[in-house]
Amino acid sequence: MCPSVAWILRPDRTTVNQTAKIPSSFAGMVDCASMRAMARTCLAAAAAVAATAILAAQDNPYRTVEGWARMPAGRTWGSTSAVDIDRDGRSIWVAERCGANTCLDRATGQMSVLPTILKFDPAGILVKSFGAGMLVFPHGIHVDRDGNIWVTDGQDNAPAQPGASTTPAAERKGPAPGATKGHQVFKFSPDGKLLMTLGKPGGGAEPEYFYQPNDVVTAPNGDIFVSEGHGGTNSRILKFTKDGKLLTVIGKKGTGPGEFDQPHALAFDSNGRLFVGDRSNNRIQILDQQGKFIDEWKQFSRPSGIYIDKNDTIYVSDSESGAVGNGRTRAEKRGIRVGRISDGTVIAFIPDPVEVATNTSAAEGVAADVDGNIYGAEVGPKALKKYVKK
Repeated sequence: MCPSVAWILRPDRTTVNQTAKIPSSFAGMVDCASMRAMARTCLAAAAAVAATAILAAQDNPYRTVEGWARMPAGRTWGSTSAVDIDRDGRSIWVAERCGANTCLDRATGQMSVLPTILKFDPAGILVKSFGAGMLVFPHGIHVDRDGNIWVTDGQDNAPAQPGASTTPAAERKGPAPGATKGHQVFKFSPDGKLLMTLGKPGGGAEPEYFYQPNDVVTAPNGDIFVSEGHGGTNSRILKFTKDGKLLTVIGKKGTGPGEFDQPHALAFDSNGRLFVGDRSNNRIQILDQQGKFIDEWKQFSRPSGIYIDKNDTIYVSDSESGAVGNGRTRAEKRGIRVGRISDGTVIAFIPDPVEVATNTSAAEGVAADVDGNIYGAEVGPKALKKYVKK
């Protein structure tokens, strides 16, 4: 609990009073260093709540285009957390989970025959698809400067083991025995040719890789960054050369600067800084390309997805606040926040239309085209939404 929130947020102000003094009633409760740390945390939390309240009171500047992306006859949308923009600036790439929330039938051990990587033209017509049988759980997607498509596979095909004890998800260090597919990162050409594979089939526990890779992004020089850890004991970023040689490992599970708890999303700004959606720590961390901590932002709530356009406008999706995990008690609203990299200000908010959710809701993945249209990839609602300015 933050005792300072009540007095930091003045009822007659719409912003946080960052010069407020700690009341004498709290004297002696903690030492000065602890109180300063608590105050900084509470200020950030209070600022995020206040900013969300102010934005929520304003009109949403976007309207939703329902049913924009059309699947072929006989196929329905499954869950998707992965959306990015084609090199042309307007076409959309999506990694979708085969009409469900997985491409694996765990009862039979059979993979779906549906292609998982889909390209839609600006009119929402499916023009390219590939990747059938390759990905158990497509999770993150990235289109690089050459137009190649990178996709992470966040689960495996390990068979159930009757009678065996089940390790709680939060204590798992790596894949279950018997996994032969999953936990890899794939690079495809725009025509669907497999160009590179990172990680071994079925994954591996630290120091091997991967286990639950969340997202992938490439730096201007071609270096590859992959974040992994989706609730287990691992939470780190692995940096590779453009040829796939491991260079370094960044961070570990924790709450401090440069530590992560579900590094769910990655993006670069125009200055080459790495933005990490540190979801279960309810913050964005900003790092240099060697992994050195620069800053943290909490005003964008609980980040599931991050996209930064060429103008350094940042788009951040929150699909879990008030609904999932340690986000259930959060007062912030789910939805997509739009802001400026230059000063970190949130300038627009697209709220989740679902007021009360008990699971992931609204967009997890997010992207924006050259015309400023926003796309949200949704796991719970199983949809790809398009938002255009009113």
